[in-house]
Amino acid sequence: MEEKSQKNPARRSRAKSAPVAAPVSEPVAAPADVSVVEVATLEEPVKKAKKEPKVKVIRDSFTMPQSDYAKLGELKEVCLKGGRHVKKSELLRAGVRALASLSAEELLLAVSKVEAVPTGRPKKH
Repeated sequence: MEEKSQKNPARRSRAKSAPVAAPVSEPVAAPADVSVVEVATLEEPVKKAKKEPKVKVIRDSFTMPQSDYAKLGELKEVCLKGGRHVKKSELLRAGVRALASLSAEELLLAVSKVEAVPTGRPKKH
């Protein structure tokens, strides 16, 4: 046990210091020419902006021909050249909005030009 006390003799020889009192300052009298400043009040109280409710997002998966999937890549490249990075989901949502702006006849014509694909996951080879 003696070896431990010899390793760090500074630890044992610490002297306890007396607490230091804070300097006492005398109260200062306020100058005689100080006046009270009135604070202007707003006629209408400031209202906090209401937070918009979060939009609920839905995850889904789609089956599409490889040629249509490649077109998504081409459209992404066009957007990049235009200075805008887009995700595939943003392109699909933009397409849905574009289709929604069509008349019923134009929509049916556009849908008739798309080949039907079997639903579900493709078979593994």
